[in-house]
Amino acid sequence: MRMPRKSPSPQSAILIYAAGSLRHVLPSLVSAFSAATGVTAETRHGPAGLLRERIEAGERPDIFLSASFGHPARLAEQGHSLPPVVFARNTMAAAVLRDAGFTTANFIDRLLDPAIGIATSTPLKDPSGDYAWAIFRRIEALRPGSFAVLDAKAQNLVGGSEAANIPGRYDPIAAALAAGMAHVFLGYRTGLKGLAQETEGVDIVDIPAKVNVVPEYGLAVLKGSSPAGLSFGLFVMSSIGQEVLRDFGFQPVALPQGG
Repeated sequence: MRMPRKSPSPQSAILIYAAGSLRHVLPSLVSAFSAATGVTAETRHGPAGLLRERIEAGERPDIFLSASFGHPARLAEQGHSLPPVVFARNTMAAAVLRDAGFTTANFIDRLLDPAIGIATSTPLKDPSGDYAWAIFRRIEALRPGSFAVLDAKAQNLVGGSEAANIPGRYDPIAAALAAGMAHVFLGYRTGLKGLAQETEGVDIVDIPAKVNVVPEYGLAVLKGSSPAGLSFGLFVMSSIGQEVLRDFGFQPVALPQGG
């Protein structure tokens, strides 16, 4: 049985559980929040589905930032948290081996090619994997029979456990691409830039809009959270927090159009 989480260290006023894909932007959010309020925070990253399971098992952060609205919504339904809100959106894209010949126009054809290896994150455990499977289902709607092909050959290389790799890092993907074991990885655009920069011969290709999905990030304040936890949630939704998210490539939800 998993024991309840330990209280944050004395110098940390709030504890934040956050999706791995937020690992780069969250320090800037916390820094700006701390500068404005004097409140500090301890952060723990992992696949959002696994973090939700830890909360369901009894752990209690002050706030949960998920890469999928569904996970905090489930916590609210179970009475663990206040009703969640969408605080940002992301974009799914593809990191591809340049020699594999992927373009947006031929994306579906190349993805279905038997010679092409596909890498994804792990469905149910990591929302990135769920979004990849949603793309597969949209392809199925256009080309019946495609889902079985894509489901069978997709390799779940990240997001299956918190210990398997640094949350939000794509080192196993980079290794698979470099070795030719995979030719394409479906993931968040916010994380693919670093992967492409660090892996020779890798480009980022847009997924056709007709089959792509829009990841919605959900924020939930846990029942029993400190007032500072609620304050951080409000800060994320503020113009300052939303601008920080935009600076890191996320699509803000609480800024004026063109703001």
